[in-house]
Amino acid sequence: MLVQGGPWALSVISLVLLLWQEVSAIDVPLDSKIQQDLKQPPTIMKQSLKDYIVDPRDNIIIECEAKGNPVPTFSWRRNGKFFNVGKDPRVTMRKRSGTLEISFRSGGRPEDYEGEYQCFASNNFGTALTNKILLRVSKSPLWPKEVLEPVVVGEGSPLVLACNPPPGLPPPLTFWMDSAMMPITQDKRVSMGLNGDLYFSNVLAKDSHTDYSCNARFLFTHTIQQKNPFTLKVQTKEPYNDTSSVNSTDPYGGRKVAETTPNFLSPTGSDSSRMVMRGEKLKLECIASGVPTPSIKWFKKGGDLNQKVKLDNFNKTLRIDSVSEEDAGEYMCMANNQIGSIRHSIYVQVKAAPYWLDQPSNLVLAPDENGRLVCRANGNPKPHIEWLVNGGPINSNSSLPNPSRKVEGDTIMFRSVQIGSSAVYQCNASNDHGYLLANAFISILDMAPRMLGPKNQLIKVIENNRTFLDCPYFGSPLPELRWFKNGQGSGLDGGHYRVYINGTLEIKRARAEDQGTYTCVARNILGKEENQVRLEVKEPTRIVRAPEHQSAIRGTMARFDCRVKSDLTLPITVTWLKDDKPLSLGSRLKKDEDSLSIPNVHEGDEGTYTCTVKTEIDQDTASARLTVSEDASLSSVLPTDRPDSPTDLELTDAKERNIRLTWIHGDDHNSPVTLFVVQFEEDRWESGKWQNLSSYPGDINTVILELSPFVNYQFRVIAVNSVGQSRPSLPSQRYQTSGAPPEVIPRGLKGWGTKKNNMEISWEPLLDTERNGPNLHYSVWWRRKDTGEEWSNVTTVGAKHIVHDTETYVPYEIKLRAVNDFGLGGESNIIIGYSGEDKPTAPPTDLRVSKIDSTKVNVHWTPVDPSTVLGEFKEYRVYYWREGSMVKGLRVNKEKKTKGFYSTVAQPTGILTDLQPYSHYRIYMVVANNRYEGPPSNHVEFRTKEGVPEAPKFFKIIQRSTDVIHLEWDKPLEPNGILIGYKLNYQTVNGSRVGLMQMQSFLPNVTTYTLRLPERAIRYKFYLAALTQVGAGEVYAEESPHFTNEAYSKDQVDIATQGWFIGLMCAIALIILILLIVCFIKRSRGGKYPVREKKDLPLDAVDQKGEDGSFDYHSDEDNKPLQGSQNSLDGGVKESDDSLVDYGEGGDGQFNEDGSFIGQYTVKKDKDETEGNESSEATSPVNAIYSLA
Repeated sequence: MLVQGGPWALSVISLVLLLWQEVSAIDVPLDSKIQQDLKQPPTIMKQSLKDYIVDPRDNIIIECEAKGNPVPTFSWRRNGKFFNVGKDPRVTMRKRSGTLEISFRSGGRPEDYEGEYQCFASNNFGTALTNKILLRVSKSPLWPKEVLEPVVVGEGSPLVLACNPPPGLPPPLTFWMDSAMMPITQDKRVSMGLNGDLYFSNVLAKDSHTDYSCNARFLFTHTIQQKNPFTLKVQTKEPYNDTSSVNSTDPYGGRKVAETTPNFLSPTGSDSSRMVMRGEKLKLECIASGVPTPSIKWFKKGGDLNQKVKLDNFNKTLRIDSVSEEDAGEYMCMANNQIGSIRHSIYVQVKAAPYWLDQPSNLVLAPDENGRLVCRANGNPKPHIEWLVNGGPINSNSSLPNPSRKVEGDTIMFRSVQIGSSAVYQCNASNDHGYLLANAFISILDMAPRMLGPKNQLIKVIENNRTFLDCPYFGSPLPELRWFKNGQGSGLDGGHYRVYINGTLEIKRARAEDQGTYTCVARNILGKEENQVRLEVKEPTRIVRAPEHQSAIRGTMARFDCRVKSDLTLPITVTWLKDDKPLSLGSRLKKDEDSLSIPNVHEGDEGTYTCTVKTEIDQDTASARLTVSEDASLSSVLPTDRPDSPTDLELTDAKERNIRLTWIHGDDHNSPVTLFVVQFEEDRWESGKWQNLSSYPGDINTVILELSPFVNYQFRVIAVNSVGQSRPSLPSQRYQTSGAPPEVIPRGLKGWGTKKNNMEISWEPLLDTERNGPNLHYSVWWRRKDTGEEWSNVTTVGAKHIVHDTETYVPYEIKLRAVNDFGLGGESNIIIGYSGEDKPTAPPTDLRVSKIDSTKVNVHWTPVDPSTVLGEFKEYRVYYWREGSMVKGLRVNKEKKTKGFYSTVAQPTGILTDLQPYSHYRIYMVVANNRYEGPPSNHVEFRTKEGVPEAPKFFKIIQRSTDVIHLEWDKPLEPNGILIGYKLNYQTVNGSRVGLMQMQSFLPNVTTYTLRLPERAIRYKFYLAALTQVGAGEVYAEESPHFTNEAYSKDQVDIATQGWFIGLMCAIALIILILLIVCFIKRSRGGKYPVREKKDLPLDAVDQKGEDGSFDYHSDEDNKPLQGSQNSLDGGVKESDDSLVDYGEGGDGQFNEDGSFIGQYTVKKDKDETEGNESSEATSPVNAIYSLA
């Protein structure tokens, strides 16, 4: 419906909508005191069904329940006219309710009360309506009396036995039974149709019976009506043979029955149509005759049958439990047997009674606020929307005039509402197939602020935790709420604090200085109300010495530490668990303040011990495992090793999300297994990669594994003892979990601009084991914050999405959910993201300095307008550099440095530190967001004051003689002022003992000093510092050398490490080696030496006979040993009959102390000589080398 005035009126309304500033409806809390004082129009809470069928044997109850303040009164209309309840003695209305009860104890017919009823609930603020309730009395009529003639049909022919049940309210359920009350067997050949008739695709001789009876069951009366039975006679051309051997393969018992092509018994013809309402159940059937019995197949034109389609009754019935618009179209059924086939098309049309798109809801407004009621519905055909107020037409003369109300189609807009405008509005959406009726009231409420939470609450929090101070409040108009600390300040919001719309104050990280009394004040035009919250910030409770894993020998004592540090004002409770169960201390186990002692341990004490420390606001836990072993004397005898692999992995008790894994322990090799690690591998995402799933104590061999959906698992187990890990077990068989929608909400959702006109939304992709199904993608939603615009969304498989063409740095609400082929995952919380930043447009102004010191200065400036930052304010950034030093001739580094100041106060200030004393500085300031800096401020120059100097550039101690120490130094690199001299302190040192401190002062141009030593062994420690007018600078300390002949300075270099010295030594060594080799060669020149034959030559005078009767042969020169060489083992140098080269493989050889070689060789024998004729002689080094080769 459009308002009068045509296009001009529509233009005006469009302009009004553009300028409309809507205020959110007031959400009234469920506080009992507020609810008692809250005046509201009626709201219907309970009512009977629109189509209300009652049992005639019971009293009739028509429900109508409503709430409101004041309590509503009730009235009824019947068939559109006022129904005077008081005049009918059979009708009563329940107290404080509109429910009608019609009793027939004293007579009367329920049928007399059939009709259309509607309930009205009214109070001073409006009237609410129920639906129009059509009351009808259930009926279960009897079958009409009829005589049924026997049905005679030839074998193989089709047959339909009609049921035609009596019409009931509601319609009865039908079924077929025989005289023994047994259901008629139904199969592919024989079945009941949707209309209740019994269909035979072809009749067999065995179908001859006299008791085919159709039965109708009436639900309300719980009665069954039975129709007179049919008698069926089947004519056959040959006698009927009822032997199972024949009938098992031939249903006709060997008789020849003509085969026929299929023909449809229901529905008839080549096509038919069907209309069904949205949300109702659709059933289509195709029953065909033919010999052999035809089979039925279903198709849908233009696509496959979807998952909603179910086939019943041996494929003869197609069923869709809840029809939607996409189920409309042409469905085809095909009946075929070996003779032929036939098709039938059914055109399905889906209509829809009205259904809600946006149902109007109650609206509570304060005076002068705006609001709207929206009523949107859909259907087929499209519904007509009609508005009523307090049960009457909204534009009728009887309705209340309301200049602040404007009706436009499916929306009523309210502007500047006033007290007295409360009413109940009804939206009626109707089409040819039904209607919807909804009540929604508008209530004008004015109420002074009220605090809903407890008064003067004490909140205790742990330091550095995020903290929330609640201050629930209510009022109409909605009050403005502000927080104050210790009764001071101009309100807490921003920076360290954040105030939420519900009144909660967030402290981002509670610190000790945040402790105090916080006051929340709610204020509107009707008054103000306040409440206080006392915040106490406590130190965290921590276990500072945790229990450690340990192995104890049976019979000894085990001790677990659990030392705690906590806030002294919080009482703590320390409890111990063993294997996650409370530990019974008893008389043996001892618990003190910091530990648990277990004397005389035995195998039963093995397990995991957990220390839990609790306070009223936090807790901490730590665990350790105790392993009990045999006596050390026994265990030390037995060797230990890594355990063997677990064996015989078995999977049992498979469920959707978990499975039981069992294994057999391997040999522990005398070191008990303390841990089992279960690993898994899946072949879908990272095939072949084994990953840890979970770990378990070493005394179990069966566990329940918690699994992720849509993963094809196989498992293996690793045993761990004190020596190490076993090899992995052989893998188990595979187990695939079924898919599911994603259960994990993607983490790390954030939105931030990478350019000034975009926003990049990113998140952490789900892990492979969190995908839960194929085709994982992400549905991202975003919209401008606080604008009321619709959500935009996109679906992507990546882990980010870029929103383009945004305004610069505006907030967006963002949410995300993961989706796979199995459905939607959970929706994330809404986070706030921001589009990209741009360069700030304004500089800080009036930059100035004060309180200039030697190393620091105070900086002041006028801040920029926050709107010019064009991004998230990060800091005011000072650029400063050293223009020069006031010390003449000193060069300085002019590198620019920065320091940031975060300040949002009206008159900001900061301290610039780490400046160089006695220097000329220049600074300027910019404002910065996360990406850019703004234009620079005015430049400011200043000079720092004189300071103390740095340490001298170097300080050397040189001991040039045994009784004098010479000191040298140089002036500091940074004097930080005008040098006035140096101060030297020194004292004797002897180990840990020191002498009295002595002092010498020097002019600034003196950089040396000589100190005479009273004794040679005395050592000194020196402390040197430069001086300015401000004082002494950094001290340079040095100690005199340890030895009196030692020269020492800080810059001394070891000559042994110099390259030139190492090279010189190597050259000298090489020359010496060459000379030695030449000497050896010259001394041993001559090669082979002749041997005198004993039988041919006479003995020389020098030849001597040995003690054993043998002779030694000596020459005068050649047989003399080399200088410094040893004799042979028998005391002389024996003469050889051949050269050393010929006997390179001879006897033992050795080098003498001076490097000469001594060889003792076996002499070659002549054929005529006897054994024992041996000789040896000195050889050259060259021959010695050959003999060793």
